[in-house]
Amino acid sequence: MSALTRFASRLLPARADLAARGLEAQVAAARYAEGERRRVTVPLLDLTATPGQDAERATQLLHGEAFTVYDEADGFAWGQSATDHYVGYVDASGLGPPLPAPERTVTALVAHVYPAPDIKRRPLAALPFGARVAVEAEEGEFACLAEGGFLPRAALAARSDDFVTAAMRFLGAPYLWGGRSMFGLDCSGLVQLALAAVGTAAPRDSDMQAALVGEEPAPDAPPERGDLLFWKGHVGIVAGAEMLLHANARAMAVTCEPLRPAIARIEAEGGGPVTARRRGADRRPAWPPCTASIR
Repeated sequence: MSALTRFASRLLPARADLAARGLEAQVAAARYAEGERRRVTVPLLDLTATPGQDAERATQLLHGEAFTVYDEADGFAWGQSATDHYVGYVDASGLGPPLPAPERTVTALVAHVYPAPDIKRRPLAALPFGARVAVEAEEGEFACLAEGGFLPRAALAARSDDFVTAAMRFLGAPYLWGGRSMFGLDCSGLVQLALAAVGTAAPRDSDMQAALVGEEPAPDAPPERGDLLFWKGHVGIVAGAEMLLHANARAMAVTCEPLRPAIARIEAEGGGPVTARRRGADRRPAWPPCTASIR
């Protein structure tokens, strides 16, 4: 079984009653659909494995990210994220038509959208790092957005060149299961966002990251800055000088703590030993360009 096949339930747009048209040769379903490309129109949009307001959050989609809808019922759309191929249900009211090209990416941790090119005006919205926008024109220090509103041009600056430094920017951010922003994120969300900051696509969940990002160093190789350490259901970043950076439920925040004591504490508190280590996550793209099929 390939690594991708192991994650099919989260990454394959297929149900017993419906599947993506591109999966006809691979998956049995009652019917198949082409899907309709849409985009997220709200700052953050929860994605769940089942429909319903009380369903557990699996991940979040960011403003402007593309989402292919295969089915819509009772106010929920079922489909697949174009960013990391995660499949699930979202509130259909948070989706709209695709963004016009070219897209720009928000590089500030949080960026306010104003109704006019004036920072004294009350913002219309707060967009998270990684949000996608289309810029129609520039007016002074502001970018005029195609969907309306003005975003400070400083929020669209060049991306980082070091993913550990990018991850450190989230220090103190609250822990949130399934979160992907400064407003709240989990351990694998932090890794995914930090890698995105340097232009490297990464899968969403820690088990996917353990299998697919970077490469496994020699067993006797000492920890290096940028290594990813994995436990069952958890991941942290070696931040240099024997420090571990991670979003964790113990502190309910992104924290940085001494590496060896953290490893011992996690094991003592029931997290078990380190199960995997990956190196060079930012140098080796982790995600294949597939949206409908896993071979």
